[in-house]
Amino acid sequence: MKETENIGAGEMKTCTRKMRLSDLKPGDTGVIIKILGHGAFRKRVMEIGFVKGREVRMILNAPLQDPIKFALMDYEVSLRRAEADLIEICDLDEWNGTGGGLGVADDKEESRVGETSCDVRRDKVINVALIGNPNCGKTSFFNYVSGAHEHVGNYAGVTVGAKEGTMRHKGYRFNIVDLPGTYSLSAYSPEELYVMRYLREETPDVIINVVVASNLERNMYLTTELIDMNRSMVIDLNMFDELKKSNARLDYDALGKMLGVPIVPTIASTGWGIERLLDTVIEVYEMKNPDTRHIHISLNPEIERAVSQLNDSLKKDPEVSAHFSPRFIAIKFLERDPEIEASLKKNPNYGEWCEIREKLETKTKRDLGEDVPSAISAEKYGFIQGALKETMTGSAANDEKTTKVIDSLVTSKLFGFPIFILVMWLTFWATFRIGSYPMEWIESLISWISGLIGKYMQAGPLKDLILDGIIGGVGGVIVFLPNILILYFFISFMEDSGYMARVAFIMDKLMHKMGLHGKSFIPMVMGFGCNVPAIMSTRIIESRSSRLITILINPFMSCSARIPIYVLLVGAFFPAHGATVFFGLYLLGILVAILTARLLRRFWFKADETPFVMELPPYRLPTAKATMRNMWSKAEQYLRKMGGLILVASIIIWALSYFPRYKMEDVPASYRAEIMADMPAKTLQTADKTKIDEMVLTEYQQSQSILGRTGKFIQPVMEPLDQTWQSCVSLLTGIAAKEVVVSTLSVLYVGDDDAEALSQRLKTPSAITGKAPFTPASALAFMVFVLIYFPCIAALSAIVREAGSWKYGLFSFLYNTILAWILAFLTLRIALLF
Repeated sequence: MKETENIGAGEMKTCTRKMRLSDLKPGDTGVIIKILGHGAFRKRVMEIGFVKGREVRMILNAPLQDPIKFALMDYEVSLRRAEADLIEICDLDEWNGTGGGLGVADDKEESRVGETSCDVRRDKVINVALIGNPNCGKTSFFNYVSGAHEHVGNYAGVTVGAKEGTMRHKGYRFNIVDLPGTYSLSAYSPEELYVMRYLREETPDVIINVVVASNLERNMYLTTELIDMNRSMVIDLNMFDELKKSNARLDYDALGKMLGVPIVPTIASTGWGIERLLDTVIEVYEMKNPDTRHIHISLNPEIERAVSQLNDSLKKDPEVSAHFSPRFIAIKFLERDPEIEASLKKNPNYGEWCEIREKLETKTKRDLGEDVPSAISAEKYGFIQGALKETMTGSAANDEKTTKVIDSLVTSKLFGFPIFILVMWLTFWATFRIGSYPMEWIESLISWISGLIGKYMQAGPLKDLILDGIIGGVGGVIVFLPNILILYFFISFMEDSGYMARVAFIMDKLMHKMGLHGKSFIPMVMGFGCNVPAIMSTRIIESRSSRLITILINPFMSCSARIPIYVLLVGAFFPAHGATVFFGLYLLGILVAILTARLLRRFWFKADETPFVMELPPYRLPTAKATMRNMWSKAEQYLRKMGGLILVASIIIWALSYFPRYKMEDVPASYRAEIMADMPAKTLQTADKTKIDEMVLTEYQQSQSILGRTGKFIQPVMEPLDQTWQSCVSLLTGIAAKEVVVSTLSVLYVGDDDAEALSQRLKTPSAITGKAPFTPASALAFMVFVLIYFPCIAALSAIVREAGSWKYGLFSFLYNTILAWILAFLTLRIALLF
């Protein structure tokens, strides 16, 4: 689609047929003439290309008619209908604007670098910062060069914090920091604020600005801001293969000379071009690159005059411009960036600067009919358009037929929700059914190891510790590794392919009714893997209130650590309906999260200023290498947890259940009589006195151990849920990690690693009491309680850290546990009716 060129400062266009962006029908195209919104929304939409004179085409409505998908600058983006109503457009047929040119002015004060070689720095360490838009491939680059195994997802917000890695290349050590994806260097979202503060406080030697080769116009807005900042920089023209597949041809060398920044094409996912990029980083670092120079991106004459005044004034105070160039600060001050504003307020010249800004705002509104930020954004996009016009032929837009066909199904009103439900059900079916086969293989291996130890090791406390504590606890959990890997495979595939962004799109209407953002659904789905990174990923949500609510409801998403519990109990009591029970538990967690979000929004967080602006990337087929690397990363984490936290917890649980030790003469006669009174007649008839004494001693040993007394202390609270003291103790130990629940049951009930034996034991009546530890109803109530009750220590720590107060962690602990008890009680009563 041919784009309307940027309108120059003196070319004012009038439009008699004005309408709102929300008025467009599918397939219709309009031209943006004004942004009516304010604050973060206004800033965000301008940064991603919604500027005056830009063509935008409406593609389709979400299944519930909200949000709406648009095509802009050869990519797709979604807005809520309320936000689209704040963008004024003109009918395309009426619009007949003419374009502006490219304005580039060399910074006369800056000499061209690379002309002398005597000033080469002698140290051999280069600190590099990776900066780029979300979903531009920064993390793929980071993984390739540093050997890290960070997850790469095909949606905005995967990288939620800076990740550091190191590598060596041609005698240099590169310290590489992968910064969060950001559309601009503003301070309206946590990612933008993080990047701004990092650049101010750390000052990297070289910035690698990663841009998507097939979508330069949108990606290079951030580039223009980095040019304003005047830092040593190299542009990584990533995903160059996508550009080559299109009918466009880019003279990136000429573009780099024009920008004063060397440009190197790469394909980060395969490593093509990365060595050349690193060579260029060294050249820039050593000030030997011939293309490097500092340019000024020309702005409207009135704005340029104000920038110059502020620039001259800022230069007089070295402290103000110690970290950022005066020009960058001046432009951001004119845009009313809150971070820059806060840093300048204490300066004695602040009043003078404000006066310059107010005069400019008045004149800009009068002459151009728009505010200063809008005018600056338009000028920068005009600069980008002009630069690409001179260096690119053809269109970089690929004919995304595949994306359009898939989106016509997965985002449609008729099929969107059924497809999502089917995908989730298939995920849980595969997790339970397919995972059962490798689970049996691992179980057989561990049983063989356990048999060898049992056969050749001398009896005593050490043998009991190894068999009952270590192998019984750790082995009882590690058999569920295949189930967890299968779950992560599906989640990884949805993220890497781009489907996860569509899920956020179709769910936004429902999320909005909860008082949340469509983006909130991404951390919720990530919570199915692990709540800790999911809670951290809430940083992609701009609104603090929506972010806090998403943090607090995330523990209701059934993480992979709960899978061993579900597999154990579902396999024992509901083997024919495993996928359905799995799906029901996950669905219940989502429903509880929705209810909690509604309550929090109504009674705690009243206001929400969150706009829905989210990139919908093209679908990409995940590579087998990336998927397997992600799965191995999760397996590695799980195995480390087995060898660390769960091993220690299993040993402690074994010790607490093993000590103090008792002999038969220590058992009170009254206790023996009480046990025998409850003992089934069948046991009394078939067992001799020695066997009965052994059973009585074992029962007394467990009930009088430290763990047993703890369980009996809390059992009255859980008795209405038909839970034994053993199950109460397992719930308590689950605060360390939810997998420890299975370890505890294994230690207390069978004392070895045999998951099949534990599964059989949980449904078999006790020879002493005549009752099974669980019934189908109590097992279902137990799983509901595990689903809802307090998060593990790691998740609680993440809540406190991300929310910024221990009060939120305490709320999560108390609220979740009370709610879990109520829902488990209701589940038990309803189950008993059937």
